[in-house]
Amino acid sequence: MSYLRGMLAVWADFRNFVVATLPLGCVANQLYYRRMEKANITAAHRSAVMSVAKGIAIIAMVVGHAEAPGVVTDFIYTWHMPLFFIAAGFFFSEKWVADPWGFISRRFEKLYIPFVKWSLLFLLLHNVWFHFGILNEQYGNWTGGVTHPYTLRTAMYRLASIVTSMSGYDEFMAGAFWFFRGLLVASVLFLVAYRLMRLRTALSPVKVCLLVCAACVVLVAFRLQFGVKLTYYPNGGWREMWGVFFFSAGVLMRQLEHRLPVSFWVIIGGVALLVAAALAHLRGMNNGAMWRDLWSLPLTGTVGFIAVRALSHHIALGRLGAATLRALHYVGSNTMPIFVFHIISYKVVSLLKIWWYGLDFGQIGCHMVIHYRHTDGFWVLYSLAGVFLPLAGVEAAAWVRRRVALWRAVPEKVL
Repeated sequence: MSYLRGMLAVWADFRNFVVATLPLGCVANQLYYRRMEKANITAAHRSAVMSVAKGIAIIAMVVGHAEAPGVVTDFIYTWHMPLFFIAAGFFFSEKWVADPWGFISRRFEKLYIPFVKWSLLFLLLHNVWFHFGILNEQYGNWTGGVTHPYTLRTAMYRLASIVTSMSGYDEFMAGAFWFFRGLLVASVLFLVAYRLMRLRTALSPVKVCLLVCAACVVLVAFRLQFGVKLTYYPNGGWREMWGVFFFSAGVLMRQLEHRLPVSFWVIIGGVALLVAAALAHLRGMNNGAMWRDLWSLPLTGTVGFIAVRALSHHIALGRLGAATLRALHYVGSNTMPIFVFHIISYKVVSLLKIWWYGLDFGQIGCHMVIHYRHTDGFWVLYSLAGVFLPLAGVEAAAWVRRRVALWRAVPEKVL
């Protein structure tokens, strides 16, 4: 009997994982759900869980950009960018329905301003990189594409694009900056649709989120069928459409937060499914689209969030050690500097690889890492540098600020 009860418990956990995998399943889960042990979800615990989850996701992004072995990269790309959109939606508040301009203002402050600031910095430094050989016209990305020094005309065109359309950023040193625009557009479009349906209909938040998700899938299918591109969005708006989907899925997840399973079986099942997706070469939020993306991307993105959230839940409770919690919480609280500076941090390891293999110094200009023998162990060093060097910069900047503040308060003690 004890064996039978154990097998029933395993089946119940598996059932909860499958039913909760897709946004639609989360609604069905309300009707088909067995009571299971749940931690008391406080605001502090929720914040810690999501901070750890973002830490895991940003590390995954750095590893993916470091040209890790194919199956590792494919595994990461099935879920890591959707997680950031879902996490953003997870903290959406109903209060923004009554204060839409407050939400939009906050989004611009958190996304548009940093984008413009860092894009302008890399714009100013672009020709400097060429002067020192960090960028060159001989080595570029893995497809053979290279970048060129900017003329004044080119720089002014890029400046206008940065300010007006959140494009025109340095593709080689800031290639991941599409995320700023994607999340800004996705969150604002979601607010418009969500507010309209909440104020004009009697639909519940859960049903509204499901309708938004369904509408996004229909729009992607429409684009696939007729080749339609939204010309006012760079790259045709493909990522923005999926961004709205996953932001809405995040809001939905928050509505059903107490229904989301957190057992270790969820983590194991989620990882197994994502490994299978990687082996099948299912796509992430890349440019372009295929018909199978209509089911595979919502599946892997949502599964990835549920599995990572479950893992983060246990880490936040200290079950994997206090050091693990502190480290991932710190990384998750400093995702911006890692996001902005991980590519330039790779260059330090590129210098080491050039010395190790006796390569042409110009290969430091490869985007994002040196492609020569890219399956060797250097991807581990690239990953470590992409995470730790930006964090070292954060600590150095904090130390300088403390010294300056101390000097202003008591200048003789500093001297």
